[in-house]
Amino acid sequence: MPYPYASDRDEILSRLKKIEGQIRGIQRMVSDDKYCVDILTQISAVISGIEKVGLRVLRDHMKGCVTDAVRSSDGGDDKIDEVVKAVERFLQT
Repeated sequence: MPYPYASDRDEILSRLKKIEGQIRGIQRMVSDDKYCVDILTQISAVISGIEKVGLRVLRDHMKGCVTDAVRSSDGGDDKIDEVVKAVERFLQT
């Protein structure tokens, strides 16, 4: 059975490829001694992009894996704890 994000796979991969290109661009900017604030602006864009991808995967996880676990006989406490830990990692950055 595929993971819940499978339905969004193409969009997620497209976003990740865009982020990959942005990171290559930042590497070129550093190599070419570009202005610091311009580099920081691009880094901010990468951070924002990766957060959006992470939130999309988290949303799909909650709609699929967590919902299924909550509906099961064990109540899904482990999955809920897992989501809380994942969100905490986002907040620590």
